[in-house]
Amino acid sequence: MSETGTATMTIAELREFASFDAAEQRYIKRSLDVGLGRQDAFKLWARDSAESASIRSQYVAYQDLKGLRAHQPDESSLDGVDRFMGQLLRVSAFDLSQQRLSSFSAYRFLYERLLGAWARPWLPSAFCGAAALPHIPPCRRKMLLQSLSEAAATASGWSDRPPSFYPEYVEKEAA
Repeated sequence: MSETGTATMTIAELREFASFDAAEQRYIKRSLDVGLGRQDAFKLWARDSAESASIRSQYVAYQDLKGLRAHQPDESSLDGVDRFMGQLLRVSAFDLSQQRLSSFSAYRFLYERLLGAWARPWLPSAFCGAAALPHIPPCRRKMLLQSLSEAAATASGWSDRPPSFYPEYVEKEAA
């Protein structure tokens, strides 16, 4: 892809990230630090003991990411789909139960970076499955499921272009 095309895609990713509310942006950055091992999430993100406990739980839940990355199922076969979808559903359910991601778009943005572009075809079904679980309150379940557009749910193909923008923690300067 040309430099102009890459720059255009990066700008589109920046705009998409900017469209998420502050809580979603914060959770996505924190999740990338936990899931990709970029930073010490406790040091950067824990503002209190409840948040420390949430981060600790996230580290445990995200242990499944290693297995997911290692066992990419074939889109045209059901071989291994049960194991893969079970793990993806469990991790997705953790993230949605944190109540910081409020749309499929934010979920997809996060998981494209946690797993890679190859995971895109699997994300709508994992999102729907996790959002429909009984531990998600009914009003939230409805909001999440309605955020999945028909186009995303019925896409005939997915881009294999890897994400280029990975948002990170930015420390505020003292005034």
